[in-house]
Amino acid sequence: MRILVVQESDWIQRGPHNSHHLMERLSAKGHEIRVIDYEILWNESKTENNLISKRKVFYNQHKSIENGNITVIRPSIVKLPVLNYVSLLCTHYNEIKKQIGSFKPDVIVGLGILNANIAIKLAKNYHIPFVYYVMDLLHGLVPQKHFQSLATQIESDNMRKADRVISVNEGLREYTIEMGADRERTEVIRTGVDFNHFRHSLDGKPIREKYGIKDDEVVLFFMGWLYVFSGLKELASEVIKSKDNLKLLILGEGDLWNDLQKIKSTDQFNKITIVNWQPYEIVPEYVAAADVCLLPAHANDVMKYIVPIKIYEYLAMGKPVIATKLYGLVKEFEENNGVIYIDNPLNVLDKVKYLIKNQSLKREGQKGLEFVEKNNWDKITDDFELVLYKSIEIRHSTKIHS
Repeated sequence: MRILVVQESDWIQRGPHNSHHLMERLSAKGHEIRVIDYEILWNESKTENNLISKRKVFYNQHKSIENGNITVIRPSIVKLPVLNYVSLLCTHYNEIKKQIGSFKPDVIVGLGILNANIAIKLAKNYHIPFVYYVMDLLHGLVPQKHFQSLATQIESDNMRKADRVISVNEGLREYTIEMGADRERTEVIRTGVDFNHFRHSLDGKPIREKYGIKDDEVVLFFMGWLYVFSGLKELASEVIKSKDNLKLLILGEGDLWNDLQKIKSTDQFNKITIVNWQPYEIVPEYVAAADVCLLPAHANDVMKYIVPIKIYEYLAMGKPVIATKLYGLVKEFEENNGVIYIDNPLNVLDKVKYLIKNQSLKREGQKGLEFVEKNNWDKITDDFELVLYKSIEIRHSTKIHS
């Protein structure tokens, strides 16, 4: 099977996300996969100073498994606000059409908004099935607020016209239906865990020693992109003021980096450690160093339906998770399955102290581990593969009878 993936994020620098895990495992099974991506952080790039970026091709890419083999194609764009989107419409249209002619994909998988809309139209013209893979409330991630309404309309159009809409949890499936997807053409294929990588038996002591964390100190851990709505700014301020034996360990990069560094500069007792993103191979060592893992995000529209992959990875390592009570999380994990809910970031410390007092950290972590044991990436990849095959079969039969 030849699979063409289109997305509006950086396949190489971001992740690994669900899409990396799935596509790399599909490539390891013998499928040929090409990804058309977009350098989302073009305005921060220091490697290319030209006004117009050059088209690039990256071969043999992998982030989640060693034998993953993805070809990534990055069309050129004009590196100016607004014109970056206008140029994307042109260059991605040309690239998708070019790949349809030369690569001859059996199916197209869309992850974004604009180039997904382009791909749907071209896919229908060439009788290729289009599968929309939904991991986020996409329009809410558009950085320019004044473009979000238009992005919502385009995203809704994509939902309605896709041959199949796959969501990573039940909450997001409801969202896709609200956006216009035909319920009969939607389904859920949940997030997986690489249990060989995220092992609950892994020793976290080396990382604790590296950052001067004592055995009797309780480590609160967050990893991922530092969104402004992540709740980390508020939490970091509370941790500094706390007299409890707590440490906050943050692993990631993003919008809040500078703000968190300013807060850390007032940290007289070294209660906060902020580490830039590390290679995927050693990320589990950081999780292993934690006593409690966190998702203290603000309950906004962007986060409402989201269940980040890191929640499954935390739980796979036997770590209890304290998270804001978001609709998608509750729908996925319900109660008493290793995820302990709070109303907002300022409730984290009280909840941690409650768990310590009741000596329930390990017990809650064990519940989470038992809950995610069925979420094996290999099984989930087989399920995803089957949906792609069925979409191809349906499109082929429709073409014959049309």
